[in-house]
Amino acid sequence: MVCSDLDCDAETLKAIYEKRWKVEVFHKTLKSNASMAKSPAHTVRTQSNHIFLSIYSAFRLEVLSLKVNLNHFQLRAKIYMAGLKASLGQLRELLAA
Repeated sequence: MVCSDLDCDAETLKAIYEKRWKVEVFHKTLKSNASMAKSPAHTVRTQSNHIFLSIYSAFRLEVLSLKVNLNHFQLRAKIYMAGLKASLGQLRELLAA
């Protein structure tokens, strides 16, 4: 780790880095897990709604990940697999009918 403050000790530098890393994880969650970058919106109102709901979904994902003790990517994979299993079950019911 590098710091331009020559009076900064190792503990202070470590504390700053830990805070910064949490921000990086939040931005990655917004982009990858909350699909903030994949907005189909074209008007200011729909873009604002998309940004707000992306931030809200990242918050909800963080709360849920703390509750079940999984990281965001593990949680997303688990939810995705549950959705696939449910879809496959419905498809099998339709094919059997």
